[in-house]
Amino acid sequence: MDGTHVSTGCGCDDLAEMQRLLSLSAARDLALANLFPIHDREIVPLAQAIGRTAATDVIAPSAMPFFDNSAMDGFALRLSDLKGRCCLPVAGTVAAGDAPCDLPEGAAMRIYTGAPLPKGADAVAMIEACIDKTRKVHFSSPPKPGANIRRAGSDQDAGQVLLEAGNRVGAHHIGLLAANGMDAIEAVRRPRIAVFSTGDELGQGPRAPGQIHDANRPMLLALAQQAGAEVTDLGILPDDPHITAAALAGLEAGFDLILSSGAVSMGGKDHIRSAFIAAGGTVHGWRVALKPGKPVMFGSLGAAAFTGLPGNPFAVFVGFHMFVRPQLDRLLGASPETFAPVPAVAGFEWVRKSGRAEVFPVRLASYTSAGLPVLNRLGQSVSATLLPLGGADGLAIVPAECCEITPDAPLFWRPFCQGGYIS
Repeated sequence: MDGTHVSTGCGCDDLAEMQRLLSLSAARDLALANLFPIHDREIVPLAQAIGRTAATDVIAPSAMPFFDNSAMDGFALRLSDLKGRCCLPVAGTVAAGDAPCDLPEGAAMRIYTGAPLPKGADAVAMIEACIDKTRKVHFSSPPKPGANIRRAGSDQDAGQVLLEAGNRVGAHHIGLLAANGMDAIEAVRRPRIAVFSTGDELGQGPRAPGQIHDANRPMLLALAQQAGAEVTDLGILPDDPHITAAALAGLEAGFDLILSSGAVSMGGKDHIRSAFIAAGGTVHGWRVALKPGKPVMFGSLGAAAFTGLPGNPFAVFVGFHMFVRPQLDRLLGASPETFAPVPAVAGFEWVRKSGRAEVFPVRLASYTSAGLPVLNRLGQSVSATLLPLGGADGLAIVPAECCEITPDAPLFWRPFCQGGYIS
């Protein structure tokens, strides 16, 4: 069955390999260890605030509604005027946007939804319970006191926290803030991220024989922008440690985080570690018990953090969500998100080699009677292809010690659509 591993020899090499790999929790700690929330703030117009992170609590300047108003179309009246009567003369009409007025004694006023309640009125009879005779209105039954009135301050108090610091601004926040008369917010400066790919095999422009197109850099640029970063494209670096070291030198002055893909494993062309050290960088950790994405490197270059991701595209995608997205959360002052927080169950069988946690694309197939998602595994655990990812609804993970998955076994997954955002 797919994922089955036939072991040969005594297994000592496998054991030594596992002992040298960072656990996921240790790797995540290293990824976050040298990152701190950005303190720089800027005023951002509300029209440009979508996806930005609030730097401070946003406080309501006043209570809402601003004034008593009608919750529906109908007639505003004073209930005491209806004693012994079933109809009242209509003294006028008040619509949304009109200035507040007084309700004459012994009369009703035609009123529309959102219009300010005339002073003296204590109920609004809905239009469906009235017979409008233009100059008079007949009430089939009197409304209850306070009926269909939205009282001033009933939605929110003055001083109410509308948006907490550290929250990412969504369209629903934009509406709330605009309703409160706000046209800008104070936001955390976007994290400044540099992204480059490595490898002589990556073509720029027309592809030469033996070359491939660079998928990693465009994907990382898109993922980082989507996560709220200000991203700089550093292009493709050749398989030359001296050129790479020269390109890295001095980057710490302009960026909070530097991302690379490729040349971080143990092959003859994998020069990122040596070039990084030559540029003045410090390596904090390397190689994680993760499939795909074992050769991840964490370091610092001056004040900038550095994360070196593998060269295979699916491993890059996984590494971003596993490590880089939490790094961006930390920079923005938010709590770093969990990689796969949603419980689910398997809809498939799978035997695999234990020792490394494994991430794989999944499609949502159905739901259990208890409401848990049932997931089907896609692809064949090949880190060089993005095709299964293109048809997936999210990523699921199995822990390092797991060697067999059976139908209905518990899983945890990361849906691509969470909280209104595609992640």
